[in-house]
Amino acid sequence: MRILRSRAARAITAALAVGLIATGCASERDKEDSKGEKDTFVFGAPGDPSSLDPALASDGETFRVTRQAFEALLEHESGGSKLVGGLAETWESNDAGTVWTFNLRKGVKFHDGEAFNAAAVCANYDHWFNWKGTYQSSAVSYYWQTIMGGFAKNEDKETPEANYKSCTAKDENTAVIEVKKPSANLPGGFSLQALAIHSPKALKAYEAQEATAKGDAITYPKYSQEAGTVAGTGPYKITKWNKGNKEVTLQRFDDYWGEKAKVKNLVIRTIDTEDGRRQALQAGDIDGYDLVAPADVKTLEGEGFQVPTRGVFNLFYLGMTQEKNPALKKKEVRQAIAHALDRENLVKTQLPEGGKVATQFMPDTVEGYSEGVKTYAYDTAKAKSLLKAAGESGLKIEFCYPTEVTRPYMPAPQDLFELMKADLEKAGITVTPKPMKWAPDYLDATEAGSCALHMLGWTGDFNDGYNFIGTWFAEYDKQWGFRNKALFDAVNAGSKVADEAERTAAYKKANEAIMAYLPGVPISSSPPAIAFAKNVNPPKVSPLTQENFAEISFK
Repeated sequence: MRILRSRAARAITAALAVGLIATGCASERDKEDSKGEKDTFVFGAPGDPSSLDPALASDGETFRVTRQAFEALLEHESGGSKLVGGLAETWESNDAGTVWTFNLRKGVKFHDGEAFNAAAVCANYDHWFNWKGTYQSSAVSYYWQTIMGGFAKNEDKETPEANYKSCTAKDENTAVIEVKKPSANLPGGFSLQALAIHSPKALKAYEAQEATAKGDAITYPKYSQEAGTVAGTGPYKITKWNKGNKEVTLQRFDDYWGEKAKVKNLVIRTIDTEDGRRQALQAGDIDGYDLVAPADVKTLEGEGFQVPTRGVFNLFYLGMTQEKNPALKKKEVRQAIAHALDRENLVKTQLPEGGKVATQFMPDTVEGYSEGVKTYAYDTAKAKSLLKAAGESGLKIEFCYPTEVTRPYMPAPQDLFELMKADLEKAGITVTPKPMKWAPDYLDATEAGSCALHMLGWTGDFNDGYNFIGTWFAEYDKQWGFRNKALFDAVNAGSKVADEAERTAAYKKANEAIMAYLPGVPISSSPPAIAFAKNVNPPKVSPLTQENFAEISFK
């Protein structure tokens, strides 16, 4: 993110950024419709999307864009985390949780004019299930593998066994999806943007193109990198991705089945500094932005801007990849790193009001949070002692961090990195910094296990503890680079339990096992703020950061 530098230097950089923004967006900002009303909403996003096809993504900035254009079978209630109907009006499963029946909405059209029906649903699920080559990379098909496992024919022994069995169009408006085993990821997984439904016509065009990989670098298919091919059913359709100006343009879809978007045009522009986003809003160059710097909240509210705060539903952590640095295989070294970090200072100086130091890999707002986990207090002397006991005095380690991005759990990555680097060096650890552009470089590298230490986090997709701990520790994962069957079994113990109380108890035990093993260091959970101009009627803000921009209007 931004580099630590003097306040004057930051102000100059921010002013330059605002000047560029003002120049680049004047034509969009000043658009009015035939009634003289403003017809374009411009939103400042903290990072670039990686793809226009959400099935190929795992990052929130991609989903912020695609959520406006694509819909899944299930959705979350506006402003909340309760599952509600999406493209399926109602749904049910058998007692075993292996057969899911969806009663679909009628009269729904895709952006390319194709009709939505059960055959379209099955075409999507079968398309993902039959992915080959680079599409089977966990960096590309992360969410499919998380929710449904592997593929019709796995090409890598590390790819999980497929849990998806079949999709059947029982009739035009009834789709039946069958899985081999029940899973805590269902039905929540049916609400994910990565499993949003595309036009069958678009799918055929997708299948004619390949993703390729060279080392950790992935080249995404052309259709996912420019507008014109992707087609969903959402209230907006994607019409342009101008990578030079770092913005995506969407236009209201007038044949949308539900309530039409209130503003005709939507522009989502990347402004990757907190100062730049704030000053752009103050100058009137944008109409809203996400991830307000903690110090800016009161300033903006005092100037009359609207700054609603979301509920806490995220986790920020320091990841360790044991296969990347053999020293990390020693438990004492991982414990030393945990004791070296002054997490209270990180929360106090870098996170919004209401942020908390994390003791485990889920926030305390999720069922399964345990009060009985092993904790690691800030203690530089103890960190040095543990390193000496492990024979690792003078440890040298590479530390990757992302640039050109702000995340809900990670307001200023550069600043957080510098503070953690200083803490580690106090304990005698020599840190080699490795900055990387967020999308796709950093995301692909961390997913591939290329970083010894790295900063990442998670905003829950749906309200189940397994969506946090199961995301990382249900099985071998290159990001962490360790194998521990006992730990994996503990994490999975609650994933197939139907009884809610039993499941919660199993998650608590899993959290205790995770923190005893200590694969990484949970840092914090925080309530991210989002800002809107004075003349905007904002959408309901979501603890899942799943705002629906079709709800926005101008006063």
